[in-house]
Amino acid sequence: MAGRIEDYALIGDMQTAALVCRDGTVDWLCLPRFDSHAIFAGLLGTEEHGFWRLGPAYASDQEPPTAARRSYRGDSLVLESEWDTQRGTVRVTDFMPPRDGAPQLIRIVEGVSGRVPMRSALRMRFSYGRVVPWVHKHEGRTVAVAGPDSVWFDTSAETYGKSLTTYADFTVAPGDRIAFTISWQPSHKEPPPLPEPEQSLEATEDFWREWVDHCTYHGPYREAVVRSLITLKALTYAPTGGIVAAPTTSLPEDIGGVRNWDYRYTWLRDAAITLSSLLRTGYREEARAWREWLLRAVAGDPENLQIMYGIAGERELGEAELDWLPGYESSGPVRVGNGAAHQLQLDVYGEVTEALHLAHMTGLARNDYASLLQLKLIRYLEDHWQEPDEGIWEVRGPRRHFVHSKVMAWVAVDRTIKLIESGDADGPLERWRELRDDIHRDVCERGYDKERNTFTQSYGSKELDASLLLIPQMGFLPPDDKRVIGTIEAIQRELSTSDGFILRYPTTSGDENVDGLPGDEGAFLACSFWMADDLAMIGRVDEARKLFEKLLSLRNDLGLLAEEWDPRLQRQVGNFPQAFSHVPLIDTALRLTASGAYGG
Repeated sequence: MAGRIEDYALIGDMQTAALVCRDGTVDWLCLPRFDSHAIFAGLLGTEEHGFWRLGPAYASDQEPPTAARRSYRGDSLVLESEWDTQRGTVRVTDFMPPRDGAPQLIRIVEGVSGRVPMRSALRMRFSYGRVVPWVHKHEGRTVAVAGPDSVWFDTSAETYGKSLTTYADFTVAPGDRIAFTISWQPSHKEPPPLPEPEQSLEATEDFWREWVDHCTYHGPYREAVVRSLITLKALTYAPTGGIVAAPTTSLPEDIGGVRNWDYRYTWLRDAAITLSSLLRTGYREEARAWREWLLRAVAGDPENLQIMYGIAGERELGEAELDWLPGYESSGPVRVGNGAAHQLQLDVYGEVTEALHLAHMTGLARNDYASLLQLKLIRYLEDHWQEPDEGIWEVRGPRRHFVHSKVMAWVAVDRTIKLIESGDADGPLERWRELRDDIHRDVCERGYDKERNTFTQSYGSKELDASLLLIPQMGFLPPDDKRVIGTIEAIQRELSTSDGFILRYPTTSGDENVDGLPGDEGAFLACSFWMADDLAMIGRVDEARKLFEKLLSLRNDLGLLAEEWDPRLQRQVGNFPQAFSHVPLIDTALRLTASGAYGG
């Protein structure tokens, strides 16, 4: 059985990522890309669907021991796990070197004290656990082959096969270092080069140390901010600049439920807000790469803008269910692909335009096509902003006039007006100023409940929505506007969990499911960070700080966050780690630091 979501560590090479549990098991790894088929899919099934466990040997009738300590080595993505056993202490270092060739996962076992018996158990299953590869020796190396894929296993330890699994049993004493490496290669090509684990470890540490040195944030929350930035960098697909929302699929928002989605794609919204956080902390190169990805993905067809694309800009992300996988803690179905790709979500136009605006304001070199794209997006919005859509949360019920979508349409027009006013683009300035006023008036008249003094989820509804917390952050209304304060207080009353975190929206209204899906969900972490931001903006800074630091306490021992927090089960839920949780963490830390609202 897979561990709790927060029991996992992330390692990656900015093209794919692996999840490593506290007991030394790699339960999830897709090769060679984030969105490739998994060779270890035990996270969503059982050991029969692929895993790689490396740790102290244990009796067959016992559970594998968990590490007594684990941490990342400094500001890097190099994981160190230590076990204290009756016979001594052992350390395992796990990492994936940033690559210019075959993707590799390297694990180095090091004896610390005593003499510790160890075992490596490697069970590769291709195509999300469905295909058993042909495992054989080739010139002294172990290789697993199935169809177009091959995975090469290299170690100095003696190995043997049993029950369709490759084992190595060995003992380490102080000073011993034994490396294990798997490398992916297309099966029709020559074998990948022999790995050089120690040199790769040094190069990987150097890469992360140099990258973190560019961070411009040096405030009181630096540890949390830097770990979040490293996580966001790890979720970036280096060859194209695309940013995945998470490296996993189908980790449930509701344990045992059906709210299980594939997040291994680039949502324009998630990527745009990730870009904003990177820009605010000194990372222009990532911003430039993402802008180039955006221009390629959208190409000459902004009228058919999708809410998400593949990491190389692919448009077709057809959704399917893998019925041979039972799902994480029996939370089925397991889905790959994402059927929401072709939804209409008008807020995306605002997020993309805001990101382009911020890139422009922070001095990113001008790109004429980026400006042209921005103008085309506004021309589309000019004709379509009054239409209902599926909204930021990708509801699978009927389309509605979501207030947040209209607000972000206003943002798109507002930022484009600023671009024209700066002299860096030409457009019908007066006409679009009128459009901006029209959208603003429409939202304030049709999306505001005067009796309750709050904006609502959609026109004519009574439900609230945490995305309304972005109204003052986007500059739609000033923080001291009574309607903004009323909305913040209403969300606190109606969407707070018992421990003070914020739900996205009420999933049910009467006997109906608001979003067209059965079941419930946890508190969406981004929304709670937004609440902390808003509280700081309206002067309730002590309350904002307390909420923020309470949110920080939800991170696992390595500083990682999933998408949601289940207040009933007191555990993280949803895909992991989640960019949409780490981005607002960074933004809130910056805001609180600027306001001086922090303890100590």
